[in-house]
Amino acid sequence: MVGVLEGFLVIGVVVTVGYVLGRGRLLGDQGSKVLARTAFFVATPALLFTTLSRSDVGAVLSSGLVVTALTSTLACLLFVPVALLRRRPAGEVVVGSMASGYVNAGNLGIPIAAYVLGDSAAVAPVLLFQLAILTPLFTTLMDVLPGDGRGERPGWVRVAFAPLRNPIAIATAAGLTVSATGVVLPEPVTAPVELLADLAVPAMLLAFGISLHGARRPGTGETAGSVWTAVLIKNVLHPLLAWALAAGVLGLTGPALLAAVVLAALPTAQNVFGYAVRYDRAVPLARDVALASTVVAVPVLLVIAALLT
Repeated sequence: MVGVLEGFLVIGVVVTVGYVLGRGRLLGDQGSKVLARTAFFVATPALLFTTLSRSDVGAVLSSGLVVTALTSTLACLLFVPVALLRRRPAGEVVVGSMASGYVNAGNLGIPIAAYVLGDSAAVAPVLLFQLAILTPLFTTLMDVLPGDGRGERPGWVRVAFAPLRNPIAIATAAGLTVSATGVVLPEPVTAPVELLADLAVPAMLLAFGISLHGARRPGTGETAGSVWTAVLIKNVLHPLLAWALAAGVLGLTGPALLAAVVLAALPTAQNVFGYAVRYDRAVPLARDVALASTVVAVPVLLVIAALLT
């Protein structure tokens, strides 16, 4: 349980610093947007490349990856029919779907895996699936969808070449290629990339904190229904799906079962907010779900740790 609290404390401190920056207007009116775009175009691609190029893809092809892939996909898909029935804008459907199944595996998942599960490597399948599949997929979708309310549809050329304009997709492909081929890059190449990669998480958290200043209470206003739908899926249904699949279908028990459920119960990653800012789609929804799901995740994770240990 110490790892749960420690992980949330780390995030809370950095987000609070961002809030103070926003309250004092120290980075101006566009501070949050500049940080989010810096993370999207520079730091996150560097982090993706660094992480994937060093990963042993074969080593993480385990039951953990099966649980992550299936339950995350289901969690994302569960949001879609609810949003469509409510006739929400296309951007809100995509952002809400991503927020429902994209977990905070980096700055929360790693410390929680280390302290609660006793193995920080347990988060590797989650990171791999999200970095290699979910991130390029959702950012490409946001790139090719028509603007909310404008009604225009992108041509097939734009759709076909969207991944080539997406720095997330490019970095993912490059990192997996280096990992698969076993190429060892020289230090003068990797050192600056690693330095930029270190900026990704703090920049996203600071941008998130800045955006909280002056924002309405989460779960209110026009997007309230979508916010609470995504929170319900993320904090309740996602870990339940992981438990059902891991215990009922795969027969996992003990630490393996605990890892599957705990990682699924992690809250929405602040990356979703950063991508929403980059594409200017459903930003309030992304911000509110990230905040609300993080608060709700604390008691949920404590209960899971108590029940399964």
